[in-house]
This record gives sequence, structure tokens and C-alpha cells, in this order.
Amino acid sequence: MGSREKAAVLSLGGSIVAPDGPDAGFLAGFAELAGEFLAESGERRLVVVVGGGGPARAWQRAYRDACMGLGREPEDGEADWIGVMATRLNAQLVKAALGGLCVQDVVLDPTAAPDIAGRALVAAGWKPGFSSDYDAVLLALRYGARTVANLSNIERVFTADPRLDPAARPLDSISWEGFRAMVGDEWVPGKSAPFDPIASRAAHEAGMRVICADGRNLANLRKILAGREFAGTVIG
Repeated sequence: MGSREKAAVLSLGGSIVAPDGPDAGFLAGFAELAGEFLAESGERRLVVVVGGGGPARAWQRAYRDACMGLGREPEDGEADWIGVMATRLNAQLVKAALGGLCVQDVVLDPTAAPDIAGRALVAAGWKPGFSSDYDAVLLALRYGARTVANLSNIERVFTADPRLDPAARPLDSISWEGFRAMVGDEWVPGKSAPFDPIASRAAHEAGMRVICADGRNLANLRKILAGREFAGTVIG
């Protein structure tokens, strides 16, 4: 990430923290990597914003199925709140795994985020209307970071959904204009996109850069944090 940036901001997808259930092996590896990264310089700080993953999808699906059984339409706001609560469960787990690196409570409102007292800060979802990606953008602005590393279970952004389009090809880079034309401008609870539309608009307007990469590949994440060549897509 940027060599001048003291705070590294990661949007850590719930799809890798808890794809179905929590992944203890990933958590241990991530916490070890975080400790190594922070130990290299006393000025470094790490901000980790955690998504909802499997719990969010499962609980939102249960809500929608229950509404169908009751003969009524599910409400986006209620589905969003369920997703937000899943991010908070996952964030508390990540905070606990980081141990003494994170000494503050999980941040729930990025607009009221405190100064970082320890070496790392963990945040969760805030409120309906967007995903935790947007919280990551707000926190990057709060702590002076110009880059957000968006870590999920995909290695790169593709020209189309490769599950649906066999001609889809991976991209090493894409402009904000091109990316936003792909993901649109509207948020739907549970929407699957490399970086959510609301967060994309905010990052674009702020002139930020977003790196999309496979967060399960910790060796590659180490390269991203060190500012070395990595596998992934740069947006912006």
C-alpha cells in the first residue's frame, strides 16, 4: 500500500472470516501476519473493517423465507440490519483474534471513530444503505489513508461474472468510471459485488484507490501491505 500511509485500511470480507462458519485457521494466520506487519515499524497502524459473510447470507435468507411463508414482502431495511449484526459478530471475533494489538472496542460508527490507541482498530457495519465497504472508505478518510485493500474470496475483478459468462476475463486495473458502470449505483442488501456501489461512489469522489484481491492468500496480502507487486485488481 502507499509508502507514506501510516494506517493500512483493510475491508475484510465476511466470506473469508466466516464463509459458512468461522474459519479459525484463517483467523490465526491473519492475526500472525498483522502482528508481523505492525512489528516492522512503530508508526504503523492497521484498520480492519469486517463484513458479514455466511451468517449475513443465512440469516437474511431465513428472514426472506419467513416473509414468504407469511405472505408478505421482506423489507430491505430489516434485511440490511440483519447483515449489519452479522458484521458485528465477525468483527468481535477478529478483534479477539488480534489480542493485544487491538485494545479498543469494535467501532460501530465510522463517523465517530476514535484515535487509534493500540496498533490495530477493528470496525463493523454501521447502518442500512450500504455494506461495510463504505465504512472502510470513511475510515480511510478519517485516518488519512489513500488506499483501501478490499479482501474477499475472488482474486481479481472480472469484466463480467465468470460464473455466468465464460468469456469473462480478469483485470489488473480498471478506472472508477469503468468499474462503476459494471456495479451500478444502487445498493441491495446481500448484493454480491467486488466493491459495493455506495462505497465505490465515495472512493471515486475522494480520489482513492481500491485494491481487490483474494484475502485468503496471506502471502499475497503481505505483498500488498509491503507495497510490492501483488495479484489483484487496482481500481482508480
